[in-house]
Amino acid sequence: MTKLRLAIVGAGPAGIYAADILLKTERSFDVSIDLFEQLPAPYGLVRYGVAPDHPRIKGVINALRDVLDRGDIRIFGNVRFGEDITLADLKKHYNAVIFATGAIRDTKLDIPGIDAEGSFGAADFVSWFDGHPDVPREWTLDAESVAVLGNGNVALDVARILAKHAEDLLPTEISDNVHAGLEASKVTDVHVFGRRGPAQVKFTPLELRELGELRDVDTVVYDEDFDYDEASLAAIASNKQVKVIDRVLQQWRTRDSVNNAGGSASRRLHLHFWAKPVEIRTDAEGKVAAIVYERTEPDGSGGLRSTGELREIAIGQLYRAVGYFGSPLQDVPFDKRHGVIPNHEGQVLAKDSNQRVPGVYATGWIKRGPVGLIGHTKSDAMETVQHLVNDQGAWWQPEDPSEAAIPALLESRGVKWTDLEGWHRLDQHEVALGAPHERARVKVVPRDEMVRISRGE
Repeated sequence: MTKLRLAIVGAGPAGIYAADILLKTERSFDVSIDLFEQLPAPYGLVRYGVAPDHPRIKGVINALRDVLDRGDIRIFGNVRFGEDITLADLKKHYNAVIFATGAIRDTKLDIPGIDAEGSFGAADFVSWFDGHPDVPREWTLDAESVAVLGNGNVALDVARILAKHAEDLLPTEISDNVHAGLEASKVTDVHVFGRRGPAQVKFTPLELRELGELRDVDTVVYDEDFDYDEASLAAIASNKQVKVIDRVLQQWRTRDSVNNAGGSASRRLHLHFWAKPVEIRTDAEGKVAAIVYERTEPDGSGGLRSTGELREIAIGQLYRAVGYFGSPLQDVPFDKRHGVIPNHEGQVLAKDSNQRVPGVYATGWIKRGPVGLIGHTKSDAMETVQHLVNDQGAWWQPEDPSEAAIPALLESRGVKWTDLEGWHRLDQHEVALGAPHERARVKVVPRDEMVRISRGE
């Protein structure tokens, strides 16, 4: 029987689903899969990109854990592609590779003042509050009024964490340094800005509802934003998700806090629609001091047009949640404009010639960009895997496909990799840290400590 030795780079949902689909469906040849992950722990953005107060994500993690715990996929954590292992190494030891490295950088926003001190990418803030080992431990929240740019789920996650009281996050897996940072927060007002109207938002009803359930936080909406055009009314009538979002927002319009009139909470979360940021103004020291935005309006066909009316709100910090962007990988084609690996249905293409690159595949956000939910990731992986199987004649012919080769290679380079047993150790350690305080877990943040616990050192 033909043997397929496959490397997958990235142990988030995209990589794990690709491995699972291949192992469950392929019967015409013997499959052996090694999963490489740059972090000491698996699960990617499910562990490091989703706010800790989203318990529904535990269901996703449980599904991913079930796949890994079957024991038919080897995992090498704390291994950086391009540093600890290269494309040349993979060609020497595997028949093919699937890149599932995701998108973890912030998309750039080109407006005056956007790079001022106090302006942050949402990805960096999310990484901090999720206990990512490769970002600074401290985050100063010394401004009373802050702005969040964007109308997707990440924007609402950021806004919710900024507005929420730190003690209400204690039942979650939030790390101690993050709790301390949020407890010291001076934030009282969070302003969320979206260029389009309430019927064109990109977040989900569940994310929106969560904003209205925050203790001691008033959610503020503005009547002027709800003058719907025909396209918006049609979207509400035809799309169940948009209809639910509209129903929630309409309920909020009846509250005392609407238009910032009344409301007794100590914190407020303002939703500004039809608001296009055009400039970030700074103080004499070059720090964020105000956001200038232009009022937009419906163009009659579901889009927007400018009105020329400018408004200004004083802020002390800014968080940009306008999308994630992929990162280039050594010796792998990369589309700088779209932040993805150029590909046809997961088959990687040479950047200039659009010719197939034999043996190299992509799946997940590095393949299609940062769009879609977990369900999209599964169907995405299925498409890539199908091409991989059909391309058998174009696979690499590895020099040394033995399973002993990779541990020996990493050992020779002094790489302290972590394996599945090591992840179980770290997992159990974090759960044990949380148990005395009736918390789900307490995340271990420093990378060296994660590695030490995982390796039982």
